Amino acid sequence: MSLIIGLTGGIASGKSTVTRMLQEQNIPVIDADVEAHLVVEKGEKAYYDIVSYFGKDILMEDDSIDRNKLGSIIFPDKEKRTVLNNIVHPAVRGRMIQKKEQYLALGHNIVVLDIPLLFESKLTYMVDKVVVVYVDEQTQLDRLMVRNGFTKEEAKFRIASQLPLIEKRKWADAVIDNNGTPEETEKQLKDILNKWLITINTRT
Repeated sequence: MSLIIGLTGGIASGKSTVTRMLQEQNIPVIDADVEAHLVVEKGEKAYYDIVSYFGKDILMEDDSIDRNKLGSIIFPDKEKRTVLNNIVHPAVRGRMIQKKEQYLALGHNIVVLDIPLLFESKLTYMVDKVVVVYVDEQTQLDRLMVRNGFTKEEAKFRIASQLPLIEKRKWADAVIDNNGTPEETEKQLKDILNKWLITINTRT
């Protein structure tokens, strides 16, 4: 029996740290952000749909999409952001489902789908269990400012574009509190995986 885990959190919550820990245990992780980059490469259907709607002004000299320019267009405009999401998200979901099936066929009993906007995009139907990587608001703000060089206002704007972590943790099957040390985070992760593995093995 297999278990599909949805891994989510918020910007600068430390989700990439948990992803690395999973990969170190040879658990496959399918990253929605990576797939989102791949589906907008030249030659992909989503690429041509984006250029058709937003125009060739969003292209760089090599005809690849200028993500920063596109971001500056869609970030303040909800309607255009929705258009882009409606192009990109179905393509990303399709790639993730395909890769998940490949891993299961290879015999993996746990596959993790790393989806930052799991709740916002209503994608919980794709997974059996949800793990939320949580930090408190001040820690999230401080880490984002340091990591990206944002001002306090810029960091708050980015954080506000997502559901608050305090809300996400209410809907999680398990929460990893990432306010502490990496060792504490890893112990929480291993405890969750051991508990769920025991559960699926007893059902087999």
